Amino acid sequence: MTDLVDPALIDRLAEVAIRTGLNLQEGQDLILTAPVAALPLVRRIAHHAYRAGAGLVTPILADEALSLARYREAGDHSFDRAPGWLYEGMAKAFEGGAARMAIVGDDPMLLSDENPEHVARAGKANSIAYRPALSKIANFEINWTIASYPTPSWAARVFPDLPEDQAVAKLAEAIFAASRVTGDDPVGAWAAHNAALRTRTEWMNGQRFSALHFQSPGTDLTVGLADGHEWHGGASEAQNGVTCNPNIPTEEVFTTPHAARTQGTVRATKPLSHQGSLIDGIEVRFEDGRITEARATRGEAVLQKLLDSDEGARRLGEVALVPHGSPISQSGLLFYNTLYDENAACHIALGQCYSKCFLDGASLSEEQIAAQGGNSSMIHVDWMIGGAETDIDGIKDDGTRVPVFRKGEWAA
Repeated sequence: MTDLVDPALIDRLAEVAIRTGLNLQEGQDLILTAPVAALPLVRRIAHHAYRAGAGLVTPILADEALSLARYREAGDHSFDRAPGWLYEGMAKAFEGGAARMAIVGDDPMLLSDENPEHVARAGKANSIAYRPALSKIANFEINWTIASYPTPSWAARVFPDLPEDQAVAKLAEAIFAASRVTGDDPVGAWAAHNAALRTRTEWMNGQRFSALHFQSPGTDLTVGLADGHEWHGGASEAQNGVTCNPNIPTEEVFTTPHAARTQGTVRATKPLSHQGSLIDGIEVRFEDGRITEARATRGEAVLQKLLDSDEGARRLGEVALVPHGSPISQSGLLFYNTLYDENAACHIALGQCYSKCFLDGASLSEEQIAAQGGNSSMIHVDWMIGGAETDIDGIKDDGTRVPVFRKGEWAA
């Protein structure tokens, strides 16, 4: 399938991932995870990483057939286990200054036909084991990024009616366009895009809203914002002093809600692909920040298990604003991949908050973050609530309302 994906664009994406996504530093090690089907991109990333002065690039590869072997052949005891030793090693590498990159591209519905109880248990065990490494990422202690590669299995989900070669070619075209690598100067294109996102975050931070009110069909939701919250978008400086773009692509500006101040009802505007299952038609009610009612037209059992992951799973850790006119939205595609689908619509995330979304977040303890309203959880799951009919008002402490979005687009 490599002949279906333009090698020049693979190389541009690899360069953007290293130079803009990670901003990899001289002598810095890199921990890289990817599906084996993404090896063409992995190899070019290693090339550009070493060219940028990387110390050591360590790839960790996953394979869909190996993943399925576990669910089809393993004993029941297997699904409460996870490679904690691996994640502890990754955390140690991050403590030593390593950067983190993830390449996504696996079949998003790989586990949809497997035992949902086993999928849920394995996911929970992995989330618990991953926390030592995830905390370094969630707290933005290191420079990290996520990019993607058009694998045949993913392409078949996005374009199920096309032959494999055409599906891969079309997914590749969509990924490269969304990742801004189709022009002559991708790094420059990202600099301009980051500047536009910075203008949005500066405006939101200047408003100092205490809450956001979302209205659209099926949604009447007030999201209270954490005390001392700060909006981010595009390139941001990690605690190690390196400015990076955590997501390639990205269209969002986002911050931390207050864990106890979300009220009302909300209806998802796109399906959520989670742990190999599709959850569609999500509708929930929040009271005092906590989901008290939840249903879905498809995958409701998976949704309920997700909400029962831990105490923080029913509360919000992120709220993000994305205009309906974003390139990913206008593509009209459902990618079944959060990296893309979250950048097609405004969204909220259940679970863990980002400490960087607080003023002076790097200096705050976990206790201080919690006191200011930051949520804690083993999960962080984004789902989309925005669209062409979404209106959003910012609410200030004195009750003043300021238009933020009208009909899915920025109002200012």
